[in-house]
Amino acid sequence: MTEFMRNSDAFTWAMESDPRLRSTVVTVIMLDRSPDWDEVRSRFDVVAHAVPMLRQRVVPSPAPAPPRWEDAPDFDLGFHMRRVTAPAPGTIDTVLEMARIAAMEDFDRARPLWEATLIDRLENDGAAMVLKFHHALTDGVGGIQIGMILFDLSEVPERHDVAAPWPEVAPPQRLRGYLDTARYSAGLVTDALTGTVKAAPKLIANSILRPADTVSSAAELAASVYRTMRPVSRRGSSLMSDRSLIRKLGVLEVPFGQLRAAAHRGGGALNDAFVAGVAGGLRLYHEKHGVTVGDLHLTMPMSLREEGDEMGGNRITIMRFDVPVGTADPEERIRQIHDRTGKVRHEKSLPYTQWIAGALNMMPRWYIGSILRNVDFLCSDVPGIPVPVFLGGAKVVTQYGFGPTIGSAVNVTLLTYVDVCTLGIDVDTGAIPDYDVFMDSLVAGFDEVLALGSDHV
Repeated sequence: MTEFMRNSDAFTWAMESDPRLRSTVVTVIMLDRSPDWDEVRSRFDVVAHAVPMLRQRVVPSPAPAPPRWEDAPDFDLGFHMRRVTAPAPGTIDTVLEMARIAAMEDFDRARPLWEATLIDRLENDGAAMVLKFHHALTDGVGGIQIGMILFDLSEVPERHDVAAPWPEVAPPQRLRGYLDTARYSAGLVTDALTGTVKAAPKLIANSILRPADTVSSAAELAASVYRTMRPVSRRGSSLMSDRSLIRKLGVLEVPFGQLRAAAHRGGGALNDAFVAGVAGGLRLYHEKHGVTVGDLHLTMPMSLREEGDEMGGNRITIMRFDVPVGTADPEERIRQIHDRTGKVRHEKSLPYTQWIAGALNMMPRWYIGSILRNVDFLCSDVPGIPVPVFLGGAKVVTQYGFGPTIGSAVNVTLLTYVDVCTLGIDVDTGAIPDYDVFMDSLVAGFDEVLALGSDHV
């Protein structure tokens, strides 16, 4: 089976010509004990049948088509699933160090873009699963959908059908890429003509009946597209100015109910309080270094997933806007972030995300990098599983998600699990060399926000 990458995924794939912009995602699942390994392997087998991309690799296409997904020859589930014994001392820090290495390593691009590693013999007889996958395989919501196949609602695993043998993969045809590209190009022309035929009568009618509104709407759309595509010429932070290939991972947990109560106190949603907590930590980090900070550039993934979309796959767009990091009052900070986020969520360019990504894919690589390299930080909010779950008979204690920095100084990913918001913190140590100072600042920033929801406790 051959399927072209969506333009937005082709964009993330292309920008990896700069290794600092890799889109590798790592998830850490902490377990109360070692799971049944055969059951875990069996469940991944089921997932690989349900989500074909887990058995596919990415291959280049002749211009102008994007890269395409093709069934990987000699797919070997055992290559993608490993089991190791934790080195001493077997703590969460041990797991995070292994996850950090995984996050920095590139994939074997001759194979599907994922790995799953079970870590046994952690302290207190615990275990952990480290999942690594390329963002093109799935977004956060898609990952949760996949998780619902992996996980059980009780300690006794549910029975599932024995997976069928892997389908045979035909050897690649010599001219297959050119034929697929020709079909792709023909499809673009057909879609463009069909869209023009459908849109022309309405456009002509509006131009005659409401010429001023038509011109104004076109201008607003053009301005929105420019805001989406424009490069960021300089970083907002004079402190977090360097970038490197070295990452350090950290975790933090905050009460879901208290953070939500703080959000309501500030007139915002949970995501607004989350971003306000990160912004507060960044302000305090700058203050500890004697640096004044105002607005900083934020990249925030926004889900475009709709009901009926296939499981897995990447259905997000990346929006960039400025956040009032320098605002000391946490309630006012939530309110301002809510207002700015609301404007971004209603950008007229959102329906044209794939078109914009296609245009960017034809830009020089340096231009693609310029869109992201000067972003200060990244925040991602992923709604997780609201009830306790099990993996291979072992109880999932907690989960952490670590998104890629893709050019920013730090990515903080919020993942909810039951009644806790877990934060996965991915730090570029070139931008933030004093990791412990930053983590102390981040904790204090969330303490400011959580204090608004103290009545909930």
